[in-house]
Amino acid sequence: MSDLIIVAFPDEATALAASDALVALQKQHLIEMEDVVVVTRGEDGRVHLTQSIYKATGAAIGGGVWGTLIGLLFLNPVVGAAVGAGAGALIGKFRDFGIDDDFLRDVGHSLDKGGAAVGMLVRKITLDKVYDRLEPFREKGRVIHTSLSNEAEAQLKQFLEKIPPLHKPHDQLGGGRR
Repeated sequence: MSDLIIVAFPDEATALAASDALVALQKQHLIEMEDVVVVTRGEDGRVHLTQSIYKATGAAIGGGVWGTLIGLLFLNPVVGAAVGAGAGALIGKFRDFGIDDDFLRDVGHSLDKGGAAVGMLVRKITLDKVYDRLEPFREKGRVIHTSLSNEAEAQLKQFLEKIPPLHKPHDQLGGGRR
């Protein structure tokens, strides 16, 4: 089972850097993700989705392997590999795996203009090593949605969010500043 985590950042550059860091961590086998998407809301209010893990590539590789095997049966593995890779790439491009795009667009509309978020579907994680490597993003994000346990979500929020001082009242908490 995978966990959905969405973290908002103040700008697109920070969200893209965080996404790149997560993909690098996946290559180091410290995190296993099914999907990573950067959601941005432009100054014009339009929402854009950017896939960080290109799924068509994986499908093309899988299709190429299967095409080669089928091609061997018909004594033409090169043609089989080419046809399989093409079919796999098309399937990967048009089949949407991972986080629902409509849900991510809704998240995008809740962001401030110019803001961004990283949505990830995490299968496995080595938490202490991932936190160490994501240190540049400490206190720069805001957790806006997770399917984590309450304890794990609180730990993630403690890492990512700046905790406001308690001696100042906050408008959203009903205190109102004067």
